[in-house]
Amino acid sequence: MGSNGRSQVLYPTRIDIPADIRTQIIALLNQTLATSLDLKTQVKQAHWNVKGLNFYQLHELFDEMAGELEEYVDLFAERVTALGGLALGTARIAAAQSELPEYPLDILGGEAHITALADRYAIYAKSLREGIAQTDELGDADTADLYTEVSRDIDKRLWFLEAHLQTSAINSSVATAEKATVVS
Repeated sequence: MGSNGRSQVLYPTRIDIPADIRTQIIALLNQTLATSLDLKTQVKQAHWNVKGLNFYQLHELFDEMAGELEEYVDLFAERVTALGGLALGTARIAAAQSELPEYPLDILGGEAHITALADRYAIYAKSLREGIAQTDELGDADTADLYTEVSRDIDKRLWFLEAHLQTSAINSSVATAEKATVVS
């Protein structure tokens, strides 16, 4: 059975990975596909609704990030079909199968959107690393390489998001240290 509770359809292929292994890899890839699609739509939610002083820069950044995720969606779906599987990529399947929490709909400010996205990118990054380990264990170096490629990019994007938040943390730490110095 696939990750959605349906039996996985396997189409004929000359790829030399045994069918039972391909079925496991396809289920994992379809899970990743669902989460990738969900993350893309959550990034678009932030893109459409961000407000504040850094509106333009964040609006553009979020749109760029969503575009990258669209490429990953395509890569995961195409790997499913290359292995003889059926890519399960509808919005309904993505919503039902995603590993991500629902995006908060009551936020507008840039920092709140960055925080929400960073939280989701961290979950996604962890899931990708698990995909690397699982597909490597199953003997599919090509799919493990795909997960590795996407994982590197997602870690970089997480770094970019966190860099926006670190100034707030640094300013807060400096303010606390200054108060401690004044009090002593």
